[in-house]
Amino acid sequence: MNKVTFNVERCKGCGLCVSVCPKKILELGENLNSKGYHPSRIKDQEKCIACAMCAVICPDTVITVEKDV
Repeated sequence: MNKVTFNVERCKGCGLCVSVCPKKILELGENLNSKGYHPSRIKDQEKCIACAMCAVICPDTVITVEKDV
């Protein structure tokens, strides 16, 4: 299974990753990180196609995409 992970402590909750996800499976979380931001999260890992558009657009490189081989 493809896997997307976020470094929630570095995420500023800008929402760029949410806006470019072709599957619309990313969202801003409800909880705050230690800096007071709502970090992004994935709603449905199984629907991820590992396109890595989220990781490419992230200005703070907080997203890691692992493609199932």
